[in-house]
Amino acid sequence: MEKTHQIHPTAIIAPGAKIGKSVTIEPYVVINSPHVVIEDHVVIKSHAYIDGYTTIGEGTTIYPGACIGTKTQDLKYRGEKTFVKIGKHCEIREFVTINSSCQEHSTVEVGDHCLIMAYCHIAHNCKVGNRVIMSNNATLAGHVTVEDFAIIGGLTPIHQFVRIGRYAMVGGMSRVTHDIPPYTIGGGIPYKFGGLNIIGLKRHGIPLDTRKELSKAFKYIYRSQMHLKDALQVIEEELVLLPEIQHFIEFCRQTRRGLMGLQGGEEEIPQADDEEDSETT
Repeated sequence: MEKTHQIHPTAIIAPGAKIGKSVTIEPYVVINSPHVVIEDHVVIKSHAYIDGYTTIGEGTTIYPGACIGTKTQDLKYRGEKTFVKIGKHCEIREFVTINSSCQEHSTVEVGDHCLIMAYCHIAHNCKVGNRVIMSNNATLAGHVTVEDFAIIGGLTPIHQFVRIGRYAMVGGMSRVTHDIPPYTIGGGIPYKFGGLNIIGLKRHGIPLDTRKELSKAFKYIYRSQMHLKDALQVIEEELVLLPEIQHFIEFCRQTRRGLMGLQGGEEEIPQADDEEDSETT
C-alpha cells in the first residue's frame, strides 16, 4: 500500500480489496469483501461497513456507521452477482444504508457530488444522479430513479419504481407514490405542487426565457384540466422546444406509474401559482 495511506491498525480490510492513493481509513472500519474498490483520496470514518462488489469514487467521504453494499432486502434475491457504485466527491453521512442490487449484474448507482444525509436508505436497483441531495431519513424503495440536481426532503419515502425529475424539489414529510416531473416543487400528504422550483432553477443559471416556457408546460399539465396526452401534444405544438422542455415532455410521456397529482389517492388540489406568474404575464 502507498505510504500516503492513513489506515488505522484496528480497521479490518479483506485481502484482495483494492485501495487507491491517499486513502484514509479510520478506527474499526470493516471492508468485508475482496471485491471492494476504494479509489484515490477517499475517507472512510470510524465504524463504517462496506461489503459486496462495491466501488467508492475518488474524493468521497463515508461517515461513521454507514453500511454500503450489503445484501438487498428484496426477497426475490437468489445470490446473483450485483454491484454498488458510488461516484466522486460524495458525502455519505452517518448510518446511511445503501444495499446491493437484485438481478444478475445489476447495479445500484449514486452519481458524483451527492449529499446523502444521515439515516437515508437507497434500496436495490436504484439510480441516483449527480449533485442530488437527500435530507435526513429520506428513503428510496427499489428501482427508484432520481435525476440530477434533485432534492428530497427529510422523512420522505419514495415508492418503488418512482422517478424524481431533474431539479425537482420534494418537500420533507411527503409521501411520493408516483413520478415527480422535473423542475417542479411540492410536498405534503396529499402531495401538492407549488409550481416550478424557481429558486433552484435561478441558482443553477436556468435563463428567464426557459423558466417561462417551463411554467407554461407545468400549467398545461396541472392547471388546464386536459388529459395528460392532450396536454403534452399542446406543449409540443405551442411552446419553444428548448432542451428543458423536451426533457419535460419525454419524462412525462415515459411515466410508468403516472404523474403525482394526476392519479387517484394523491389527487392534486390546485394551488396559487408561484412567483413565475410575474414572468409570464
